[in-house]
Parts: sequence; C-alpha cells; structure tokens
Amino acid sequence: MGLDVGWAVRWLTLSAEAMAEHRVELIELDRPIGDSDHGENMDRGFKAVMDKLAEAPPETAGAALKLTAMTLMSKVGGAAGPLYGTAFLRAATALGDAADIDAGTLATALTAARDGIVARGKAESGDKTMVDAWTPAVDAGSAAAGADGGSPGRVLAAAADAAEAGAVSTDPMQARKGRASYLGERSIGHRDPGAVSTALILRAAADAAEGAA
Repeated sequence: MGLDVGWAVRWLTLSAEAMAEHRVELIELDRPIGDSDHGENMDRGFKAVMDKLAEAPPETAGAALKLTAMTLMSKVGGAAGPLYGTAFLRAATALGDAADIDAGTLATALTAARDGIVARGKAESGDKTMVDAWTPAVDAGSAAAGADGGSPGRVLAAAADAAEAGAVSTDPMQARKGRASYLGERSIGHRDPGAVSTALILRAAADAAEGAA
C-alpha cells in the first residue's frame, strides 16, 4: 500500500505541530551560532502552510508539497526559506501527479529534496548544516526502499532515524557554511538548528505514514 495526498497533508500538519512545539528549542540552538530566528521562522512558515492548505486543499501529494515550497519561500526568512522551499519543490517534481506513492518513488523524492538543498546552499556533508541530516536520511531511505519488503513507511522510518543521528553528529563539527562559519572553532559543540528541524520534519513524515509500514 502506497502513500497518498492524505499522508502528505498529515505530514505537513505534524510538521507544523513540531515546529510550534520545538520553536524555543530551535531558537536556543540558533542563538550561539546563528541569528536566533530559526525556530520563529520555521513556526511562522508552517503556520502559513496550514493556512494555504485550508484555503486550497491539494488533490495530490505532489501538489501539497509544491504549495508548501511556494509558501516557505515567501514566508520563511534567512537561508531556511529558500533551502526548504527548494527541497519541497524538488520533491514535488519527483512525485509528479502520482496518486499512490511507492517506496522507490518516495526514496527518489527524498533524494531530489536533498540534492535541491545541496544545489541551493552549496554545502556538503561535514559542513555542519542540514545536509548532515539529509544525506544519511537519503542513504537510509534508499537502502530501505531496496530491501526485501521495503515500503513507504519503512523508508520514512529509516530516514527519520538517520536524520536524528545526523543532527546529533553536527555537535563536534566546525561550521564551514553560513553565519556559523564565521565563528570558526567556537561553532564546535553546538548542534546545527537546520539539521534538527530537518530531523523533526522527517520524523513527522514517518509518523504520518504509520499504518503504511
């Protein structure tokens, strides 16, 4: 059984709830190495996504993600808006008009999202950015899709687990991109807020897919 537009809307709803719940945490993570606004920006952005979904309910998962992309690009400040907007737009394009999303298509969409972030932000693994959560998530999701009995739910669960571990892995890294890179060695010991918000979003996707595992 694949995933449909109902899953996508649940994913975005749970993402909005996660951004509201973790808004202060993301602000505190961003304070020592950024502009202290990541939590506020992500919360505001996903609240706007919820408003847009209510105004014009999408007919496909791809349409839901495209709407999300456009909204985040216009409502989220700093680097996060363009980066997440590009990610959701690339994922939407990968899904196309599919009404039933299987494991392979989902893994392709996750890869497209990560590749969009890399293309937009020019970051690589080890730079202490959201890429350090996205790349292990993509690798784990792709492996789950190719395994015997691979399902969309298992792809997303594996991706979420890997993203959470990836976020933790940014603690000892020295930032090489963005505002945090100006701190040099002082960026070491701080978790990247973009990696944390990535993990929250991918966990929301996995939770929304429960029952399709």
